[in-house]
Amino acid sequence: MDMAIPTREATTANEVVLTHTPLVRRIAYHLIARLPSNVQVDDLIQSGMIGLLEAFRNYEASHGASFETYAGIRIRGAMLDEIRRLDWAPRSLFRKMRQVSDAMREIECSEARDARDVEIAERLGIELSEYHRILKDASMHKVFSTEELATGADNIARGLFGDIAGPLERLENSEFRLYMKRAIGSLPEREQLVMSLYYDEDLNLREIGDVLGVTESRVCQIHAQAVLRLRARLRDWREAH
Repeated sequence: MDMAIPTREATTANEVVLTHTPLVRRIAYHLIARLPSNVQVDDLIQSGMIGLLEAFRNYEASHGASFETYAGIRIRGAMLDEIRRLDWAPRSLFRKMRQVSDAMREIECSEARDARDVEIAERLGIELSEYHRILKDASMHKVFSTEELATGADNIARGLFGDIAGPLERLENSEFRLYMKRAIGSLPEREQLVMSLYYDEDLNLREIGDVLGVTESRVCQIHAQAVLRLRARLRDWREAH
């Protein structure tokens, strides 16, 4: 049951923490299933508690959204900030990821079909095993992509509490969602399936591997390749906007 808090005077921060700790833990355990082993659930819970207290300080019942809805957004946002802080991927990895996306885009533009692993590695001038290592490294840092998966806790909160985007911005967001939907639908079948199981069905990588009959490491590669392929296919939209 939604536990709305009408005013800050009606309760205390300690009461908010006691009442909503289960919400913080629920969000943390939902996220941790998607994250690499270097992220600890206790760190997410601690960050989530900070987000909960920030929600308590900033919440205004007069804006219409319930406290639990608003708090959930701020808790998740605080956890995403913690995940970003823990993402110590070197710049060289991001450079390699960009090179992979560029190679995919060039091949797909010239061949009018999905770029294959061997072709991408050849275009980059590296061995196939090195290409797979890049995908593995990318998956370790982008398995939970705060850029693609988070609709942006602060953006949602601003939308709920009065700072609504203008008509042009709303149109661009709508166009982007449509473009993204089409881009996902254009992915190779296995990459589409991994994305669906991961993001829609909330399966973790091991569970997806069981469904597909492949190793967890291979699922990591497929997921990373799907994300990089989407980046390549969305480049035109980003450049136009």
